[in-house]
Amino acid sequence: MGDRATAPRPAPASRAERRSVTRHLRVVGAAPSTPAQRAQAARRDLRLLWASAAGLTAIGLVMVLSAGSVSATQGYDGNAFWYFQRQVLYAIAGLAAAAVVSRMRPTRWKVISVPMLGIAALGMLIAAHPTSGTSIYGASRWIDLGPLTIQPSEFAKLGLVAFTATILAARFDRLDEPRQLLLPLGPVVAVVALLGVAQSDLGTTVILVGSVLILLFVAGVRLRYLAVATTIGAVGAAALIVGEAYRRTRFFDAWLDPRSDPQNGGYQLIQGLIAFGSGGWFGTGLGTSRAKWDFLPNAHSDFIFAVIGEELGLLGALVVVAAFGVFILAGVRIAVHATTTFERLLAAGITGWIGLQTIINLGAVTGVLPITGVPLPLVSFGGTALVVTLVGVGALAGIARRQARPGRTGGAARARA
Repeated sequence: MGDRATAPRPAPASRAERRSVTRHLRVVGAAPSTPAQRAQAARRDLRLLWASAAGLTAIGLVMVLSAGSVSATQGYDGNAFWYFQRQVLYAIAGLAAAAVVSRMRPTRWKVISVPMLGIAALGMLIAAHPTSGTSIYGASRWIDLGPLTIQPSEFAKLGLVAFTATILAARFDRLDEPRQLLLPLGPVVAVVALLGVAQSDLGTTVILVGSVLILLFVAGVRLRYLAVATTIGAVGAAALIVGEAYRRTRFFDAWLDPRSDPQNGGYQLIQGLIAFGSGGWFGTGLGTSRAKWDFLPNAHSDFIFAVIGEELGLLGALVVVAAFGVFILAGVRIAVHATTTFERLLAAGITGWIGLQTIINLGAVTGVLPITGVPLPLVSFGGTALVVTLVGVGALAGIARRQARPGRTGGAARARA
């Protein structure tokens, strides 16, 4: 009897091939298969991204005008529009930068990330020094340059995300080896985190480290490695909280039991919750907040969401939350549909950074999380934060624009990191 012809067995897939769709993004769904489908999905992603980002920025401008009018009148020679005028200029600069970045090849971030992170780290060091930095509410995270005040840690957020995506994409087939994760990523993250601690800015430090952990998770790093890293971070955060008197006050008094110190440690949270409760379902009306009349500290910045709840009610607050949900959905879709490992990780990292910061701010304002002093992305007053966040939006748009070209083939591009 002659030998029966059999089909050759396929060679076992390599680790890089098994990771062709980033492991933990598979839960969202498979990417479109044909160029036409990819282009159609990318255009949909772009519409969701720009609509949500533009809507949140517009809401922020309106609410900065409303929430900041009283403090601006008191602090800037009766000019109730001071914060609003500055925020409009920042928004224009940020949108212009986003438009430029969206037309830039995403791979340029591999080159930009190192100098951006290095300059940001140097700026954080300068801001932390008492003779060169500006300290507000105990945190030394600003550099005063006369007409401008710069917050270097905002640039560090984007720079660290791009740097981490670059390292992980370059070593994507060796992420099961701890040494490949620790060097050089570990020392770089540690230095940036220590600079955040030196600025007495625990909130930004949590965002920086948390963004890296999100990227490691998305890249498919083994969960036991993530568990070890998360445990180390949690122990470090606990040590920082216990080691400083003002952090202990924020954690134990202002958060866990604000009523125990209603005039000091718990004052801001209590006033924020009163503002929320005053808004009811439909709010007191735009511009009619009572909390902004020196009752609620930082009504135009960190606690602007409380004023939104007061003036626009629960329904208005839910609209803002829904807009952030659409933004995060757009970012996740862009990451899933990206055709290279680096683009996928960069999109996931930017989305994770902005999403994590949103959760931390909303959690602090509503009393679910401790107050850390981080702004609400795209909404709170703050020039550096708004501009850098919009640059991140532009980077996401740039990744999506590449997929919106119908003539682009996905197979070869997907194989490249």
